[in-house]
Amino acid sequence: MKQRPLPAHLRKFVVEQHHEKYSPIDHAVWRYVMRQNHNFLKDVAHEAYTDGLVSSGIKINSIPKVDDMNESLKPFGWGAVTIDGFIPAVMFFDFQAHGYLPIATDIRKLENIDYTPAPDIIHEAAGHAPILSDPTFAQFVKMFGEIGSKALATKEEHELFDAIRSLSAILEDGSASEEEIEAARANFKEKQEAVTEISEAEQISRLYWWTVEFGMIGTVEKPKLYGAGLLSSIGESVTSLSDEVTKLPFDLETAINTGFDITTQQPQLFVCESFEQLIEAVEQFSETMAFKVGGTESLDKAVRSANTATSVFSSGLQVTGTVTELLKDTDGKAIFMKTEGPTALSVNEEVLEGHGKDIHVEGFSSPIGNITGSEKPLEDWTDEDFVANWLEVGEPLRLEFDSGIVVQGTLDHVVRNNDKVILIGVEGAKVTHNGTVLFETDEGIFDMAVGSRITSVFAGAADSEHFFGGDLKDEEVPVEPKELSPLEELYGKIRSLREEEKTPQEVIVTIDHVVTELENFPEDWLLRLEIVEILTQKPLLPTTKNKLMTDLEEMKKQPKLNKWINNGLHLIKVRRSA
Repeated sequence: MKQRPLPAHLRKFVVEQHHEKYSPIDHAVWRYVMRQNHNFLKDVAHEAYTDGLVSSGIKINSIPKVDDMNESLKPFGWGAVTIDGFIPAVMFFDFQAHGYLPIATDIRKLENIDYTPAPDIIHEAAGHAPILSDPTFAQFVKMFGEIGSKALATKEEHELFDAIRSLSAILEDGSASEEEIEAARANFKEKQEAVTEISEAEQISRLYWWTVEFGMIGTVEKPKLYGAGLLSSIGESVTSLSDEVTKLPFDLETAINTGFDITTQQPQLFVCESFEQLIEAVEQFSETMAFKVGGTESLDKAVRSANTATSVFSSGLQVTGTVTELLKDTDGKAIFMKTEGPTALSVNEEVLEGHGKDIHVEGFSSPIGNITGSEKPLEDWTDEDFVANWLEVGEPLRLEFDSGIVVQGTLDHVVRNNDKVILIGVEGAKVTHNGTVLFETDEGIFDMAVGSRITSVFAGAADSEHFFGGDLKDEEVPVEPKELSPLEELYGKIRSLREEEKTPQEVIVTIDHVVTELENFPEDWLLRLEIVEILTQKPLLPTTKNKLMTDLEEMKKQPKLNKWINNGLHLIKVRRSA
């Protein structure tokens, strides 16, 4: 499956990375996480992970440039783009369907070095990209994108998504007050409790979570990690293999019926036998989705979504808009549908000329079904069939459907595509059902969709370029590197010792200066750890090294820091000088 050009409606979500904005602390956080993860994961992750890190353009010591990753991923049929945090699920999956890995530009803060609920570049670059070097997994993720982009969510789930986005942003921000955090939590809880239905979008989100995000592969007794959440979280990757986490054999029904909490570590994980098993599962699940099932139950899903969806008539006509009303017969079958707001009519994913959302600004409505007394569906009528039924352009028209709906007026035009009647224009139309007026106009044309049934309903637009494209973002103004704080400057000086050739005397002078200034930052553990690393590699300043080790030992009395510092010291293989 080749990478497709990035369409305009997705380019709207793309932002500049502004790599120069990352501070030395940001790079230190990246380096710490990557060194810890690589050291642990090289033995427990899927075989594609280690080689995939290099081949996907990711470096251990510094935050990658996504443009470089984009070039590196091309041999795998993929690309990479930078986005600004959370984006709607439909668009996220659409990026993947086109073969693009969307990568958040932000990076977690030092205090959230273990895990962040907000999207960040560690998770999305180092977590997702390496395993894409496996061709079967890459195919699986693209297939998931194709299907996920069509999944219908409920109105309440859309509101919950917004609440999750707000809460995650506040938790990661670090500057929010307790009142703001509690308000965001309360809003999240309220929206979460309002979700009473498990939609197909929620089910496929769960499937994505338990596979692409937190999947394991192999056997329950000896699994390996491939999920991005596990490959990017220091704590969770270790915990996942312990007895604290239940490992279950992957099963589609169990996975889609198991919810998850984005803000905590997972109590159980699923182990698949192979990536081929996941492809089969996605294909199996897709057979239950509205885009393949169609019919009234799928239209009902579109109504409950209260968002843009596309309904496909059996003639091939695609109606994109927000479905708000359905009229049903006594058997509960939809016989008339109505959208509100901008609506577009398309065929083969291209909007029909004169039927864009700028024309059907206030909505669209049409009957669904067969014509009374006709064995042939209306979409299959030929010119001879129209004449046989006394229907000619410019002449009075009366169409009665099996449902009891009657359309009257003057036949203005008939639109065909591939020998199918897809649209009939009626001047001065009046549409009724058992005496109730459904639509009436003295002026203009009533565009009646033609189709005996609805064959497919899916989230989003048939012609996304037309419906969502719009204007691209204004060209971004180049951003100057921000002024570094005193602590960031100290991190920068230590970073330069690793990246530049320095004489022993230059190293001594720099470290003496940084350690002296570091007294002003008694709570910073990571820079002390980095200096200890340098002094372990270069047998210099033993007294300074011992002092820093004493500081770190004192900091380790804090449970959270104890783990981070111990992990760092273990990797350095540090020993105190005598």
